[in-house]
Amino acid sequence: MNLYTQLISNVIFPLHEKLKKHSTVKVKKDMELSQWMAVDALEEMQLKELKYFLQDIKIHVPYYQQLFDKLGFEPQNIESLQDLEQLPLTTKTVIRENTDALKADDAVGLSRFNTGGSSGEPLIFYIGKKRVSHDVAAKWRATRWWGVDIGDPEIVVWGSPIELGAQDKLRMVRDKLLRTYLLPAFEMSTEKVAGFIDEIQRIKPKMLFGYPSALAHIARQAEKTGEKLDNLGIKVAFVTSEKLYDHQRQMIERVFVCPVANGYGGRDAGFIAHECPEGNMHITAEDIIVEIVDSKGLVLPKGESGEIVVTHLATRDFPFIRYRTGDVGVLGTENCACGRGLPILKEIQGRTSDFIIAQDGTVLHGLALIYVLRDIEGLEEFKIIQHTKDKTEIKLLTNNQYSKENEKVIIDSFKNRLGQTVEIDIQYVPKIEKEKSGKFRYVVSHVKTD
Repeated sequence: MNLYTQLISNVIFPLHEKLKKHSTVKVKKDMELSQWMAVDALEEMQLKELKYFLQDIKIHVPYYQQLFDKLGFEPQNIESLQDLEQLPLTTKTVIRENTDALKADDAVGLSRFNTGGSSGEPLIFYIGKKRVSHDVAAKWRATRWWGVDIGDPEIVVWGSPIELGAQDKLRMVRDKLLRTYLLPAFEMSTEKVAGFIDEIQRIKPKMLFGYPSALAHIARQAEKTGEKLDNLGIKVAFVTSEKLYDHQRQMIERVFVCPVANGYGGRDAGFIAHECPEGNMHITAEDIIVEIVDSKGLVLPKGESGEIVVTHLATRDFPFIRYRTGDVGVLGTENCACGRGLPILKEIQGRTSDFIIAQDGTVLHGLALIYVLRDIEGLEEFKIIQHTKDKTEIKLLTNNQYSKENEKVIIDSFKNRLGQTVEIDIQYVPKIEKEKSGKFRYVVSHVKTD
């Protein structure tokens, strides 16, 4: 760690957080100790925090006052984490219909946030200072696993209008001090990406942070044009907000010559899990309780695939309790070789809308179709949209090495997976648009699973 990074990490950033009345520094220090606790000790700590959290919101949050009274639920009587199952799941609809009642009556300095709405209507919710402190601390701890600290040069490739619209003078000064450089990922034209590559070469960041699709796109263009990005001293590329595919990881690692660390979370659910150098996704157990549920909302055992449900223990000002993320994943059953007792999120399989439903009702992961397209020569980008069980649209962006003879291969392969009478509509387009949030999704299905 150089002197400038030490100054930022140990003096300037702590002062910044203190002035904002954030407890980030203390939370991070505590997390760096608790991560080494044994699994049983971590679960005991979670239970203690959960009981305090639920007792607190029973007193201060009108929605939960009424819900607990209706259910006859007494927080002080819970004896295990499994007792959380006595409470109903929280959906985006519940939050939309009860936004004001979900605010703690003593909350101070709530900030209004919203999701990007990439899978539907944006969700408006509120975040308090405690939640901000804990989320920042969780990310800070995770970057330090890879030898990167606050104050090290970082390039952020991001497309959310929320971040891009908030670049006021104060934030720009802060980012300059912290050596955080933002590259807007909304437009990824050849010219724009060439400029991004120049910036990366000039800044020589210790860390890249952004969407896997955006970083892979930059890497792909650099490889095509022969731009050297393997000698910049980048220690890690943190990716988040989209599903990370193997071919993206391989592309980023090959071009930037650095490991890729996956991060999983969201504006609404918080920083849920981060990948350690041993390759496992560790859940932020100090703040987050993760359950995996089936289509009926019943909790599944570790090792089985289902929807990820999150309880965030640092959200007392606007609680997220048993919140349905809409993502599909699997909890790990083993401990990590890194020695951390933090539980493992073994797989993040994507959003529920990243799964395709065949005509006979078979649920297929989007990869079943992605693999058909990924290695076709001359195919630069694609997007698969399942409108109904009987119609799937494929948008293709091609170059002059692509042959239209591939159409038969694509159609036959898709029909073999989806059903022989499914209509496969291939559209050749000059550009494939991202979602409103700036994210990119290879697969979108409008067909609900049973």
